[in-house]
Amino acid sequence: MASGSGPVSALWTEINRCGQNGDFTRALKAVNKILHENRDDVTALRCKIVCLIQNGGFKEALNVINTHTKSLTSDMIGFEKAYCEYRLNRVEHALKTIQGIPEQTDKLKELYGQVLYRLERYDECLAVYKDLIRNSQDDYEEERKTNLSAVLAAQSTWENTSPEDLGLPESSYELCYNASCCLIGQGQLSQAMQKLQKAEAVFYPTKSSVRHRFQNSRVIFAITTSLVLTLQIQTRLYTRSAHNENDSSQLCRKSLAEDSDVTEEDVDAELAIIHSQMAYVMQLQGRTEDALQLYNQVIKLKPSDVGLLAVTANNIITINKDQNVFDSKKKVKLTSADGVEHKLAKKQLQAIEINKALLAMYTNQADQCNKLLTSLQAQNPGHPRPVLIQVAQLCREKQHSKAIELLQRFSDKHPESAFGIKLTMAQLYLTQGHVTKACDILKSIEEFKYKPGMISGLVTMYTHEEDIDSAIDVFTQAIQYYQSEQPGSAIHLSLVREAANYKLKYGRKKEATSDLEQLWKQNTNDVHTLAQLISAYSLVDQDKAKALSKHLPSPDTMSFKVDVDELENSHGATYIRKKAAKVVGESQPKEQGPEDVKKKKKKKKGKLPKNYDPKSTPDPERWLPMRERSYYRGKKKGKKKEQVGRGTQGATSGASAELDASKTASSPPTSPRPGSGTGTATSNAVPPRQQKPAAPGAARKKAPAKKKKGGKGGW
Repeated sequence: MASGSGPVSALWTEINRCGQNGDFTRALKAVNKILHENRDDVTALRCKIVCLIQNGGFKEALNVINTHTKSLTSDMIGFEKAYCEYRLNRVEHALKTIQGIPEQTDKLKELYGQVLYRLERYDECLAVYKDLIRNSQDDYEEERKTNLSAVLAAQSTWENTSPEDLGLPESSYELCYNASCCLIGQGQLSQAMQKLQKAEAVFYPTKSSVRHRFQNSRVIFAITTSLVLTLQIQTRLYTRSAHNENDSSQLCRKSLAEDSDVTEEDVDAELAIIHSQMAYVMQLQGRTEDALQLYNQVIKLKPSDVGLLAVTANNIITINKDQNVFDSKKKVKLTSADGVEHKLAKKQLQAIEINKALLAMYTNQADQCNKLLTSLQAQNPGHPRPVLIQVAQLCREKQHSKAIELLQRFSDKHPESAFGIKLTMAQLYLTQGHVTKACDILKSIEEFKYKPGMISGLVTMYTHEEDIDSAIDVFTQAIQYYQSEQPGSAIHLSLVREAANYKLKYGRKKEATSDLEQLWKQNTNDVHTLAQLISAYSLVDQDKAKALSKHLPSPDTMSFKVDVDELENSHGATYIRKKAAKVVGESQPKEQGPEDVKKKKKKKKGKLPKNYDPKSTPDPERWLPMRERSYYRGKKKGKKKEQVGRGTQGATSGASAELDASKTASSPPTSPRPGSGTGTATSNAVPPRQQKPAAPGAARKKAPAKKKKGGKGGW
């Protein structure tokens, strides 16, 4: 402490008392008074920097450090400078500052480990925490183990590595939570859910914690960590340790209820990160409805952690996909809150931006989608997903040729990540009907060239194009590859057999003989392969076929143990020999006499109509519908009804009937009946099935009705 007059000494006493009480605002006022008298007082400057840091004024503290670089050297104030840069999210600058400090103290190593974690340099971070745990002895061992478990969880999730078992305890909810994240990264979802339930059971919230809380999400996935670092007046890094409660969550809540400062909302807010992770596990397990319900509960609590809100909203969007777009557009705003970029890892931010682009594509916002994709490609040029989304957008606009050109350019620039791109190109060629081009693209993918699935697909497509030679060439190249890499393996022999069967199917028996010989040499007891080989040689080289037939086993040694009766009664038998039913109690059937033989039933003759005339010729069109017969002229529009009052005045219906020649007995029929030699009517009635209908008469036009003139009864 600097020496001085009475007022200055009183100010230093005030600063010391305020530092012990945690009143840094009042201490800052006293420090400023001292600096007003002596602006280069090193002790006062250091106290001012600490007071500003404790009050959250990291930018002001950094300005003080940069202003007094001559009096405040790096070995004196380097830790405070690195910490301010870290809290201002200038992580790269903080790393350089730490590396420039000659003396590496424990508090500096603590900060160094957290800087490495933020930079996602997990291997170096793991080494720092191991060294701290091994060489330090203080009250912060549990916090270091918690951060160490967070590093292991990050490695398991982002680097797809199996973390080493360091024997970390699960005495706090943070340790249980991070252990569950490790299990999620390894795909052990059921065990991860059990760890999360245990984390909820041992939960006890604290308002400040240095522990890393690892949050995983879907990609469309994300991570969130919560870091709170504080400084005492003596510039010592410290954290308040969380209470450990090994009882159930009900007891935890009961104990919290006794604390008047902690409300139920505070408990739910602290538990939100655990519940969000539980929902993520449910989502991975396919329980999307339960996951969505739990996600929405977390959103309704409105936790202060913007990273947690962004992760939860992102996961809701992945569940909605192209459905419930209105809800997704509301949730996407939470992923763009201030400070999210400093709370999440690079892969998380990239995943969220990809989801934004997909949402813009589904909502037909092409310009917004292209803008997001351009930004993603600039950040990571070798990542294939932005290119695939852009291709999907072009396909929605029916620009398939442009999409293929884009895929080809990316494949040429980034061959290391082009296998997914080439598969998409092949799919586009197939949709356009260019099967041969699709095959050429697939054959150029070295990673999958000799996979059984790829071989099967290529052979199928070449067969569809009737290019048998190319299909056989695919088989040949694959067999040669496995002959040199895995000779005699199951996949090698399977390919040889499939190639032989394919060649036999398409008449290439001469080419099939080499494959069949190779198979038979592997197993000379395989009679089926030997029979195929003899059959193939019988059309190519009969002498060879005869020589090989000597290796066939004799019929006496071949006992197939076939039950003939069971074979005949099977579903595939075309002929089944019926057995006579046995009568119980009789060993031999009785000889049947002539009276026991049943006579065959005679078929009954069909009944003929009563008026049937065998001499008449039936109508050949009698079985056709009336509308399809040649003599059908259509129905009359209406029958003429005899009505009183029609015609001339005073005319009667009787007179009109007398004048109708068609109703007289002497009137001949309009057409001869079937079976009659002349057109005259015969006295014998013709049966209805042998009759033809009479030709319709000429349609008569109705006479126009005359209008009445004058009054009643007159014209």
